[in-house]
Amino acid sequence: MYVIIVLGIIAGMMIPLQTAVNNRLTVFTKAVLPTSFYSFLSGSIILFFINLMIDPDKFTVSFFADQSFSYIWFTGGVLGVIFLTGNIILLPKIGAALTVIVTVTGQMVIGILIDTFGWFGAEVKPLHFMHIVGVLLLITGIVYMNAKKNPGVSQSHSRLWVLFGICTGMMPPLQTAINSALRYEVDSFIYAAFISFIVGTAVLFILSMIVNKGVKLTRISGDFKLKPWHFAGGALGAAYIASNISLMPYLGVTLTMMAAILGQIIMGLLIDHFGLFNLPKYLIDQRRVIAVIMIISGIIVLNIF
Repeated sequence: MYVIIVLGIIAGMMIPLQTAVNNRLTVFTKAVLPTSFYSFLSGSIILFFINLMIDPDKFTVSFFADQSFSYIWFTGGVLGVIFLTGNIILLPKIGAALTVIVTVTGQMVIGILIDTFGWFGAEVKPLHFMHIVGVLLLITGIVYMNAKKNPGVSQSHSRLWVLFGICTGMMPPLQTAINSALRYEVDSFIYAAFISFIVGTAVLFILSMIVNKGVKLTRISGDFKLKPWHFAGGALGAAYIASNISLMPYLGVTLTMMAAILGQIIMGLLIDHFGLFNLPKYLIDQRRVIAVIMIISGIIVLNIF
C-alpha cells in the first residue's frame, strides 16, 4: 500500500514539472498559446498510440458513425486549455508552489459546489460545516504564504494573480465531470482523455493562428538551445492521467487525489527553493512551511468529510 501511495505522490509531481517545462518552451515560442499547443500536441500523439494499442476499433468509421457528438465531446478540451495556459502564465508570476496551491484551492472549491448542487449529474452531497472549515484553512494558508512577496511585485497585483489561479484551478474538476460523462459514452476513460487532448490541440492551433499568426519555434534563444525535453510537457500530462487511472482501483479516489496533491506541493516547493528550470527562487522558510501545513490540513478536512 505504501509503495502505491509513493507512486501516487510521484505522479502528482508531474504537474508542476509539466508547467515548468512548458514555461521553458515559451522561451522558444515567444508566446503562451503556441507553447500550450505543442504541449497538447505531444500529449495527443502519446494518447493516440496508447488507445490504438488498447482498442483500435475506436478509430474505425463505424465507431464514429454511431456517436452523437454532443457538447461533452468538445467542452473538456477547452477547459483543459484554460487550465494549462493559465498555469504557464502564473508560474513566473507567483512561483511553482503557490501556483500549485491556488489551483488546488480552486479545484477544492468547485468540487464542493459540484457535490452540493449535483452539477453534471453528480450525486448530491449536503454541505458540511467542516467543508467551510477546510476552505477557510486553504484560504488562510494562501494568504499567509502570499503575505511576503518580492519587493518588486505589488501586493494588489500579486492578489490578482492568486485570484486568477483559483479561477483557472476550477477548470480540472469541471473537465473531469464532463470527461467522466464522455467516458461512459465512448466506454473508455483513456479514449475520453485522448478526445480532450485532441480538441484542446485544435482549439490552441486556431487561437495561435489568430493571436500569434502561427506556431513558430526558434531553435536558439539567447544562450539557450531548443532540446527534445522542452516538448516533454504533453508526455508528463499524459503520464499523470494514466498513473491516476492505474492507481485509483488500489487507492480509491480520495487517497489517489491526496497523494497527487501532496506530490504537486512537494515538487512546487522544490522548484521554487532551488530555482529549477531557471525560474525565480522562493526559499523554503518558516512562513512557507506553516502555510503548507495549513493548506494540507484544509485539503485533508475537505476529503474526509
